[in-house]
This record gives sequence, C-alpha cells and structure tokens, in this order.
Amino acid sequence: MNNLSQQKDQAKKLRELAEKKRKGSKKAQDKMLSRSNKRVIAVASGKGGVGKTNLVINLGIALARSAKKILVLDADLGLANVDVLLDINPKYNLQHLISGQKSLSDIIVEGPNQIKIVPGGSGIIELADMTDGQRERLISSFVELENQSDITLIDTGAGISKNVLSFILAAGEVLILTTPEPTAITDAYGLIKVINQKDIDVDIKLLVNMASNEKEAKEVSERISLVSKQFLNKHIEDFGFVLRDSAISQAVKRQQPFILSFPYSDASKCINRIANRFDDTAPKTSNGEGLRGFLSKLFRIGENYGHL
Repeated sequence: MNNLSQQKDQAKKLRELAEKKRKGSKKAQDKMLSRSNKRVIAVASGKGGVGKTNLVINLGIALARSAKKILVLDADLGLANVDVLLDINPKYNLQHLISGQKSLSDIIVEGPNQIKIVPGGSGIIELADMTDGQRERLISSFVELENQSDITLIDTGAGISKNVLSFILAAGEVLILTTPEPTAITDAYGLIKVINQKDIDVDIKLLVNMASNEKEAKEVSERISLVSKQFLNKHIEDFGFVLRDSAISQAVKRQQPFILSFPYSDASKCINRIANRFDDTAPKTSNGEGLRGFLSKLFRIGENYGHL
C-alpha cells in the first residue's frame, strides 16, 4: 500500500471515529434529557384571595390520579395553609431540614392520593442565607425526590415580591391564577409584565378561577392574552378555568379537597380537564435537571437579588 492509500485509509478511520463519537454524544444528551423529564411549576397570582392554594391541592390530587407522582412545595410565606386545607399538622418544615435537625423524609407529609407535601414555613426565607454545605445538603435531599415526583407544584405567595419572582424564574414555568374581578385581572397582568421583564423565556399559563360560566372565563383569558401580546409581545397560554361552585366552600369547611368530597361537582370536572391538559402540553423551557436544576437556579437568583 502506497503512502497516498495509507493516508486515505487513516482519514476514513478518523471520520468514522468522529462520527461514532458524535452519535455517542447525542445519545448521551438524549438519555440525559429523558432522565430529567421532570416538571417544576410555580403557581402564582397577582393578588390574594383567588383560590390559589385550593387549586394547587385539588390539581395535585387530579394529576396523581393519572398515575403521576406529585410533589407540592408550600412556599406561601404569608398564608402557608396547605396543611389547614388538608386538616394535617406537620411537625417539621423546610427550616428543620436546612438546619440539619431533620431529614427530608422527616418533614415530608403525605396527602391524599399519595401526593407528597413539603411544608415550607419560615425556611423559605432562609434559602438565601444558607452556607455552601447547607445548600449541597438541600440539593442532595431534593435529588432523592427526583424518582418520586413527575411534577412539582410550588404554591407561591400572592403578589410581585422578590420571593415569589425567584420561585417563578427558577421554575421557568408558571401557572398564573386570576378571577374575573377587575382588580385580579389588573394584578395578574402586572405579574405577567414583571415576569416578562425579568425573563422573556418563562412559560406562562393562565387559569381563570371562580368564573360564572365558560363565556366569562374565555373573555377574561382573551383580554389578558391580547394585552400581553400587544404590549409585551408575550404569548400567554389559556390553560382553562374553574367555575364558581358552592362545593368548594363546603369542602373548605370540612378541611377536605373538593375533588374528593364532591367528585361530580362542576369545579371537580373543571380540575380534571385542567389536569388532562398536562398530558397534552410540554414545557417550552426546562432547567434540564428537575428539582436539582430548580434549586441551583433559585440560589443563583437569590444571590443576584441579594435575598429572596
């Protein structure tokens, strides 16, 4: 074999090796993406009193019925009342995990349909002031939940505080709740505007609660979507509605989720339709590492803000 033939043979082998390496790299990336197909969704509202926590609980139960593993993080500092609505009394919360007093398994509470609840409490504030060691321990603890949760729902506080925005931006996907009341609509748009100013890539979904009928819900959704498109150049996905229903207040008095107490009520039917939407939609953005990526980004955002 002459030198020219040897050079051609070597070049061919190098090309084959490079192609093999490229395909192997792509397979590794695909494997990583499939392994981290976990959604972290912040649930927020421009103002209080729109039924956000009640929605989180009932939606979580509905999602769990469709064989999804659900984790709920109660991150509402002002009114952390997931436990009240479920008539449970957690002994420990995130603060005990951060301090090292308790493990994640100690603070997690199991709710209906095996949804898992992490009581946040004042520990949410302390996320910004954690040492590197505490952060690593917290991330490691939540990584353990990766295989136990397909969807994490974060019940944030109402309004546009730095704490709320931090959770929304770290999640990258947010479900904004409003009612047909003019003040709620205005505040919902205000929240959308601030989110878009901070990060235009956040996937924003809108849900109308306490609607008198479907027509009213659609009008509210279309109004907010139109204004967001016109003035912010931001697409807002209409994610459905929940009708005003006396079954909701009755269930709250019983400290039970209405989807369990009144499974055939109008509100329950609406929640089930919303839950079904999750099977038909995928997030436009992903932190790529589930809860681990969410926490890592949350810490970075907290450092940029100075505090959460």
